[in-house]
Amino acid sequence: MKRISLTSEESKGLWFDVEKAEKYNEKDYWDGRNYISRATGSQWDHEMIFITKSGKFILNTYSQWQGKVETFEIISKDHAAIWFASQGFADDEIPPLFLEEVYKLEVV
Repeated sequence: MKRISLTSEESKGLWFDVEKAEKYNEKDYWDGRNYISRATGSQWDHEMIFITKSGKFILNTYSQWQGKVETFEIISKDHAAIWFASQGFADDEIPPLFLEEVYKLEVV
């Protein structure tokens, strides 16, 4: 078991087991010089989402900048769906529980 403490003020004392959670890394793209995070638009700042065993959505933000603090915070299902939609994941890469929300974001 590897416990990760949540870092937001409203979540003080809460934690999740990273080994039991599903992990989804951000997508990136090559801009000709560097790999750029689709989540942050930066080559240095990154995000990933964990879905806990109980169905909570945890956004992990981290950076390669020295001194920038890594964070873990609970986000809503809608926020997680927006994150998945903006990454460029194929439908079969998106967890099925988000597909309906992701499709609602489509501009037709």
